[in-house]
Amino acid sequence: MSTLPNEPHKSFAALRHPQYRYYFFTTALAMMADNIEHVISYWVLFQKFHSPTLAGVAVVTHWLPFLLLSVYAGALADRYDNRRIIQLAMLLYMIASIGWALLFLTNTTEQWHAIVLLTIHGIAGVLWMPASQMLIHDIVGDKNLQSAIRLNATGRQLGILMGPAVGGGLMLAFGPAVGLIVNVIIYVPLIYWLAKTSYGQRLPQKAANIRPKGGLNETLSTIRLAAQNPLLISMVFLAGMSSFFIGNAFQAQMPEFAHDLGAGTAAFSYSLLLASNAGGAFFGGMLLEAKSLLQSSARSAIICTILWCVCMGGFALTQSFNLALVLMFLGGFFNLTFNSMSQTLVQIHAPLQIRGRMIGLYNMSNNGLRTFSGLTVGMLGAMIGIHASLAMSAFALMAIAVAMLIYSVKTKKI
Repeated sequence: MSTLPNEPHKSFAALRHPQYRYYFFTTALAMMADNIEHVISYWVLFQKFHSPTLAGVAVVTHWLPFLLLSVYAGALADRYDNRRIIQLAMLLYMIASIGWALLFLTNTTEQWHAIVLLTIHGIAGVLWMPASQMLIHDIVGDKNLQSAIRLNATGRQLGILMGPAVGGGLMLAFGPAVGLIVNVIIYVPLIYWLAKTSYGQRLPQKAANIRPKGGLNETLSTIRLAAQNPLLISMVFLAGMSSFFIGNAFQAQMPEFAHDLGAGTAAFSYSLLLASNAGGAFFGGMLLEAKSLLQSSARSAIICTILWCVCMGGFALTQSFNLALVLMFLGGFFNLTFNSMSQTLVQIHAPLQIRGRMIGLYNMSNNGLRTFSGLTVGMLGAMIGIHASLAMSAFALMAIAVAMLIYSVKTKKI
């Protein structure tokens, strides 16, 4: 069973790097802004259209760029200045927020508008992720990479945790349109820090000489390279299956879950459920960093995936709002844990000269296959109900993860 080399533990090791601290906090702000946009736009779309199908389409259009472009984005991160790639991504996020604001101000929102803006949002994310991972690797090096990846994921969850609260507050104080205009400003600190730092521009010479080609051939060649390492391909596969069956499609359906659970006002319940999920992830990240628990290994990642499935299946079936909150909290913890483990293992074991491409392949699997969770949870939910569709998806993923665990025990290849 492959694990990371054991090192004497230092709590929050990556945060001992001053430049990583800046990136951690400005990234958390950017993720908060990202999720403020989601919270406001999903809520307005639900109020206007009351359509599980549209929520499913929203998931598909948002994540399709990850499926099509992630490996190419990783190739760009191998070759070009990662600071500029991230700045471009932030500008695209800002354009999406301004677009939503104009539509809400003029009350002209149509379903095709949502498809266009969510696609822009998705392209921003697909550019950001490989460049971000390459940047933090440049800052902290191999020794503290596990800490940096876990903290980066935790910072994202902090943004997600704050997003519903701040987004709800902006909606109440200013209305959806003005709230989204205010939201644009939150991206500025990260753009400014990237303009000042020297990290992210120093690229391995071998990687810099590999020109990104894009297209299906590059994706297939990267998959063939990953398949030569059982650990790499198993983690890419695990991430892909978790995204295919569940991903974060339940978040787009959360207004309806909140309505069905019927605790207080739907708007308050909606924000609380999202905050509970993000809170579990944030708490988990802090606990794991502080206590040096659950060092990254393939088997641990698989077990945490199984436990996540139990939480998501239970959430889908429960009629108790309080139990739903608990399951969302635990689900956030296990989701962050297995994702940070699998990503750390991929990044550590990826060949240096194509590290960006391997990160891109992981992101294609982990994020791009969320495109289809819009079908497994959202569109199937329009036919049989979102509670049944989420439960079925969770138990299907659990069966795959159990099979992977049995295989790992018998063969000891991962």
